[in-house]
Amino acid sequence: METLREKVYEAVFEENASLKQEKLKALLVSLNNEGYVGRSIYPLYKKISEGFLGFTVPAFNLRILTYDLARTIFRVAKRLNVGAVIFEIARSEMGYTKQSPLEYAVCVLAAARDEAYPGPVFLQGDHFQANRKSYFANPDAEKRLLINLIEQAISAQFYNIDIDASTIVDLEKEDIMEQQRANYELTAELAEFVRSIEPKGITVNLGGEIGEIGGKNSTPEELRAFLKGFKRTFKGEVGLSKISVQTGTSHGGVVLPDGSIAQVALDFNVLRTLSRIAREEFGLAGAVQHGASTLPEEYFELFPENECVEVHLATGLQNFIYDHRALPEDFRQRIYAYLKDNFAQEWKEGLTEAQFIYKTRKKGFGAFKKDWWNLPQDVLNSIFSDMEGYFEKIFLKLRVNNTLDLVKAQLHL
Repeated sequence: METLREKVYEAVFEENASLKQEKLKALLVSLNNEGYVGRSIYPLYKKISEGFLGFTVPAFNLRILTYDLARTIFRVAKRLNVGAVIFEIARSEMGYTKQSPLEYAVCVLAAARDEAYPGPVFLQGDHFQANRKSYFANPDAEKRLLINLIEQAISAQFYNIDIDASTIVDLEKEDIMEQQRANYELTAELAEFVRSIEPKGITVNLGGEIGEIGGKNSTPEELRAFLKGFKRTFKGEVGLSKISVQTGTSHGGVVLPDGSIAQVALDFNVLRTLSRIAREEFGLAGAVQHGASTLPEEYFELFPENECVEVHLATGLQNFIYDHRALPEDFRQRIYAYLKDNFAQEWKEGLTEAQFIYKTRKKGFGAFKKDWWNLPQDVLNSIFSDMEGYFEKIFLKLRVNNTLDLVKAQLHL
């Protein structure tokens, strides 16, 4: 009899696009019928907005081997009674990893079923981001792309969405309110659209963003300007429940010439201050930290200590897989050769080969997706059994162990 992984594999690698959609939709329906559905984390965040509960929710971006990686996460989550964990994918990642929201949802829900995970599954659209250049060239066309993406995500049971219009903030303007205007107006417009199409009985959990990750640190003035502007502009009932801020990290970390990651100066005071303002003055659950997975381990326990509501983890997972001793060296080098051939234009002057590879290797996922999924079982077993320890550390340091009952109670499950 065909295993669920085999069925998922067959759907993921179906070459006929309409047949692929049909197969994925059929799998989604069958998983839903067994009780594995995407849910909104909004009821939990509503509770946190009344007072921080002492833990930070990890949101994992799965760029490759999504089904196997999600199984690993669910296995550890089940063992530690974790209920607060999010599976997400960003607009940009959907492109270079060749994963649509529907495919991603099916992989994650199938993994939950195969691990008999007892908690709710939270699927999140991360960085549903306005492209600055495209937006200023043709705002309506860029909005239409974002609206299509939101529709696609919600129909695939992504009931958690992070709208990111921080890319269109205008720091040339003197007035902080004016700097944030384009950001809060577009965020409000997209939030209203989400509210107009969300299924009856579901409140999609929405986030906004004020500081583009890797830019300058966010300030209380910027946060207040954005949230006041949003409140004034937004016509719906339930607005945002969290806000992404910049505290000193950059996506993927800052890579040194030898390919290692530089130590970053992360300002936890910024995080705590902004989280409290968001919670106490505006009724949100708090601030969200991006670009954190490459931080040293000892940093992780500081997130709950500083009342950070959610932390996004992507590159650390990718590094763990790429750098694992069990990954065949010839396979790794084949991908690196492809990157040098196809992304030479991104090899900026002054970058060493190690820096170039580190910055571009996320683009080796989509092009080699089938090869990744077809890696020998013993290789996959070795990588994922080691990753269990990695996820266990993250769950314990973020203090989400033993949150299962609390989360289920908030969602009335």
